[in-house]
Amino acid sequence: MYKKKVLQSKGCGFAMAIVLCSIVLLLVVGTGLLNLGFHSRSFGARTCSGIAARCAADAALTKALFDMNRKLMASAWDSNTMPQVTDETLANCDATFSYNVRGDLGNNYVVTCIGSSGQTTKTVSAILRLQGLFDNAITAKNTIDLKTGTMVDGYDSSNPSAGDVPVKIATSSEDEGSIKLKPGASVDGDMLLGIDGYYPDVTPPILPAMGAIDLQEETLDLEPEQSGQYSYINVKNNGQIVIDGGDVVLHITGDMWFGQGTEFLIREGSSVTIYLDGDLTAGNSSGITNETQTPSNFALYGTGDDQRFELKAKSDWFGVIYAPNAEITIKAGANIFGAFVSADFEMKAGGYIYYDAALQNVTTTDVGVSFVVDRWQEE
Repeated sequence: MYKKKVLQSKGCGFAMAIVLCSIVLLLVVGTGLLNLGFHSRSFGARTCSGIAARCAADAALTKALFDMNRKLMASAWDSNTMPQVTDETLANCDATFSYNVRGDLGNNYVVTCIGSSGQTTKTVSAILRLQGLFDNAITAKNTIDLKTGTMVDGYDSSNPSAGDVPVKIATSSEDEGSIKLKPGASVDGDMLLGIDGYYPDVTPPILPAMGAIDLQEETLDLEPEQSGQYSYINVKNNGQIVIDGGDVVLHITGDMWFGQGTEFLIREGSSVTIYLDGDLTAGNSSGITNETQTPSNFALYGTGDDQRFELKAKSDWFGVIYAPNAEITIKAGANIFGAFVSADFEMKAGGYIYYDAALQNVTTTDVGVSFVVDRWQEE
């Protein structure tokens, strides 16, 4: 009897120990799960705050770029008053952002952007630079077609000792065959497809109405006083237009037509900027002669829809053309110096196209200029 009671007592103690161990184990597991849940929620909250703060910092950079370009378009540039934002709320979010701009045009501008959400802060720094319309040798919305013997190369007129300068030709189209190089054609640089092209509209300035230009076997001198709006330009039979005496600005609301043997001449110390609403046609042995040999001193802006520009180059041609809605065709008997922006571009005869890298050195008063992000980093 005594032995049986001892065995029963030991059995009850063993069961109690198992129950206690189970309770302790459940407490440990439960505490661990609660701790895991707490840390997971804390990690999730920190991650969400980090994402929101980074989005806010990116929004600050976007707004800074927008405000800088709005300031650029609004009035004469003044580096003494830079836009800034402090603790602005990000839409549909509890995050806030701030930014400030420092620097100058000569050394570029540095934007410091801060995004905050909860206890998390993200900082993004970016360098802004001015970008003009002619960062590439050739830019097209659709196609670029370079016939046999065409060479695209580069130089820098602002730094002659730089030697050869690698160039870019680019199209916004992603279609196969958007850039066509016939046998013997080459590009000393990169060919880019599917670029996110920026083709801003160019608006002609308000100029006095000056009638039309219609020449035949005669020479017309155009000086700054003759800057104005003309309904068309028609030059025939060895006629000549001479740009002289300074900077001339023309707005042509119709077409420009140059017959056989005609010439458009820019004298040393002069320049011409043309805003063309219509088409441009050049006959055989006609040409545009830029004695300054500076491409930007002959600037042609296509301001119409579905335009066609047919150019001839009987001698070395220096100029820039921005016509994102135009089909540009060049039949060159000489070298081309400058840059082109078009809907479609075709070089029909072999020859050199030299891109002048100095076209990237723009100012706040240049046509179509804007601030862009040159590079950025997260701190």
